[in-house]
Amino acid sequence: MSKTQMNTGPLTWPASSSFGRRPWDDSFERGSAYVDGRIVPVEEASVPLLDWGFLRSDACQETISVWNGQFFRLDDHLQRFERSTTRLRMTSSPISREEIRRVVHRLVAACGYDKAYVQIIMTRGRPPIGSRDLRLCANRFQAFCIPYVWIASQEAQQTGIRLHVSERIRVPPTSVDPMVKHYHWLDFQMGLLDAYDNGMDTVVLMDGDGNVTEGPGFNVFAVLDGRLVTPASGMLDGMTRRTVIEIAKERDIDLLQRGITAEELRSASEVFLTTTAGGILPVGAVDGRIVGNGAPGRVTTTIHSAYWNMRAQGWLGEPVNYDLRS
Repeated sequence: MSKTQMNTGPLTWPASSSFGRRPWDDSFERGSAYVDGRIVPVEEASVPLLDWGFLRSDACQETISVWNGQFFRLDDHLQRFERSTTRLRMTSSPISREEIRRVVHRLVAACGYDKAYVQIIMTRGRPPIGSRDLRLCANRFQAFCIPYVWIASQEAQQTGIRLHVSERIRVPPTSVDPMVKHYHWLDFQMGLLDAYDNGMDTVVLMDGDGNVTEGPGFNVFAVLDGRLVTPASGMLDGMTRRTVIEIAKERDIDLLQRGITAEELRSASEVFLTTTAGGILPVGAVDGRIVGNGAPGRVTTTIHSAYWNMRAQGWLGEPVNYDLRS
């Protein structure tokens, strides 16, 4: 599968503290938000009731991680955010890319976090009362910062999380563009409830052709017949997915992008998920069927180690400006 040596043994993560600096004041210890041009404690943030981001799920977002005081792939996130707003025809953005960059630095600086989870959001806004003409909406930019989020704890990852393949169909690309990082998650939410009902931790949805797409906030990889495989369509091109593809190429790991059926996923020798909220997440069982020997496999641990080592070394990182207040 690869000309490089694969790692074995338990998963490890680089050490990182919760705080890089002290927060601006105690009200920011639990998080911060950018609302109407101001940085406020996250618990004071709100969305206007009539905003179509709330009423119509007419919004897009990017979730950016901070580790060891550095944003990961910030430029890539900002470029993808612009791609989403363009595809949604949000043409009245109140803020530029460089202004967004400054906002995310201020949000993390306000909290003083060394590792953080930052989300930037554009909503459609609302038209004048009495109108439903979305061309009259003024788009709204908002953002928040909270402590780093894990889909699964580090302890749970050592044995692998339990994945359910739902019979629910992901919103088709002909209806909603999956290359927009949107909030159309009711299919995910119902799928998660199905997973919980079946004793599983999380869920992946299918497309209309019976292939795996994505889960709530993550992409899927599987080792099939000695080759690393990931879906080629029907899902968002996740930043962590992009990083894994780059790692595989650098380490000469054979990787293919193609459709993966539910049965292939259940019979894979290794399965892992990729997400900003946790990086590389090993799967220990799919629909109750043990993956491999039930522990993270050699490919998974190799990519997991490479990913976190690169993060620790500041690869594609941008240091947080903790001194930025205005």
